[in-house]
Amino acid sequence: MQLTTQQLATQQFANGLTDQHEQVFASQPDNPDMRESSSLWLFDDSGRFAFPRIGIEAEAHSWDNRMYTANFGLGGGRILREVGRGAAPSPFDHKSEPTILGAGPVSFQCLEPFRRWRVRYDGEAVDCTTQQQIEGTVDDSRRVAVSFDVELSMAAPAWVQDNSPDKVAEMSKAEAEEATSMGIGWRLEQVCRGAGTFTVDGKSRDFTAVGSRIKRQSIRPLVFFRGHCWQSALFPDGSAFGYIAYPPSKDGPEPYNEGYIYKDGVMHSARVSKAPWLRQLIEEGDDVSLELESALGTTRISGRTAFSSCHILETENGGFNLQQSGALYQWGDQKAYGMIERSATDEQMGG
Repeated sequence: MQLTTQQLATQQFANGLTDQHEQVFASQPDNPDMRESSSLWLFDDSGRFAFPRIGIEAEAHSWDNRMYTANFGLGGGRILREVGRGAAPSPFDHKSEPTILGAGPVSFQCLEPFRRWRVRYDGEAVDCTTQQQIEGTVDDSRRVAVSFDVELSMAAPAWVQDNSPDKVAEMSKAEAEEATSMGIGWRLEQVCRGAGTFTVDGKSRDFTAVGSRIKRQSIRPLVFFRGHCWQSALFPDGSAFGYIAYPPSKDGPEPYNEGYIYKDGVMHSARVSKAPWLRQLIEEGDDVSLELESALGTTRISGRTAFSSCHILETENGGFNLQQSGALYQWGDQKAYGMIERSATDEQMGG
């Protein structure tokens, strides 16, 4: 059977995955450590606000009481942040297909595999500033109502990390440790455009935006995790980039360092050669310029942080300083807001 142009385009965007990868677990996984995770980073085209990560972590051992996080950057250093747990809705849509991942006030729904998603939030968040987060002076009693409803259209093929158990079993011990930090299973990431409505302070506004959405099903023990740097952005002409890198360890393996450049409709594998590791926590304006190496040569992209949310992420490997932020990037003569997430220990930051 000959595929239509639309089917061929969707097949390209799937990048080797199947429509089933865009479905969610229909029931609680047997392995208590298995997780279903979706997250969204979104940046208003006019630069008025940003969502520097809205996410759900549905782990099998707490399947009906899932963790969710939400960051809303409103400019001027103001951040709304919520971390909580919520009940799981039915995963089934009107076609009885498992396409909905939810937790309390957050829901992600696949409308068309690798092409369209809908994300909603309707709840509250702590009203604070980035500086208060850095200083540890946030007043958790200051809460405001916040909601949004956005439909996402994917703008590039999925960037896929496939660490299936069979593949990990063939790796060296050092390689397997790096894979474990990413997660035993699979993960995909796609840049996207969005249109929706955002309501805060009693005011609703329509918006268009660019961003990135992530979906994974994996087991992810963080015992080997030692920090990371992760950046991506979508530019007006449709070009995009993304990468994740782990910092070198003193006596460890070659660190995980993978990425891509999407240009003129072609995905090029890339590695970051200059990464802005987290070395300070500041409200905004930190230099997060980067360089990527690919078949295209050296690609230089400048960037400065904006809409930053900063806090301590507690893991079984100890405390990490974590920044989830937007950045205003420039690639040649094009500018675009995109995402950056970085983590580091106090020792790595020199503190």
